[in-house]
Amino acid sequence: MAREKIVVAGGTTKSWKLLLGLRIFAFMATLAAAIVMSLNKETKTLVVATIGTVPIKATLTAKFQHTPAFVFFVIANVMVSFHNLLMIVVQIFSRKLEYKGLRLLSIAILDMLNATLVSAAANAAVFVAELGKNGNKHAKWNKVCDRFTTYCDHGAGAIIAAFAGVILMLLVSAVSISRLLINSKNFSTTATTTSVV
Repeated sequence: MAREKIVVAGGTTKSWKLLLGLRIFAFMATLAAAIVMSLNKETKTLVVATIGTVPIKATLTAKFQHTPAFVFFVIANVMVSFHNLLMIVVQIFSRKLEYKGLRLLSIAILDMLNATLVSAAANAAVFVAELGKNGNKHAKWNKVCDRFTTYCDHGAGAIIAAFAGVILMLLVSAVSISRLLINSKNFSTTATTTSVV
């Protein structure tokens, strides 16, 4: 009887609080990554050539929209943030509902998919960021970060936040799967007890 009182929404109240806390932090990390990257923009006027003694200047702008990997990064982080926000709302307002079978399974699967999505986006952004920082001599691609330092620093901050989101989403997935396993054990124990009686 005492065990039944502490089981809430597919797990113990301790796992419920842990999952809620992890989701809140994952939401904040992925939202911060999306906001920082989406606001990432720097404009500079650079000397591109010199004719005689007259410098020829051009105004260049670095934006996240110029790189498809950064666009994917922003979209993926927004999607994962929305998923976490939705799961937080569901978790808070449907606390008394019993999560059985398909619900817990679908939540665990969605958590894993979102962990994969944010991981893919962060890794794509890291690839492009490394290219912007060091260039590629073989492909004759020049560095960008030596000229657009603020842009690169903001991008690095967004990537760090995204990797924090990846770690948190992996932890959320682990807790979701453990809740699924706990629920299946409770269900099998209840079914065995019912069949014996």
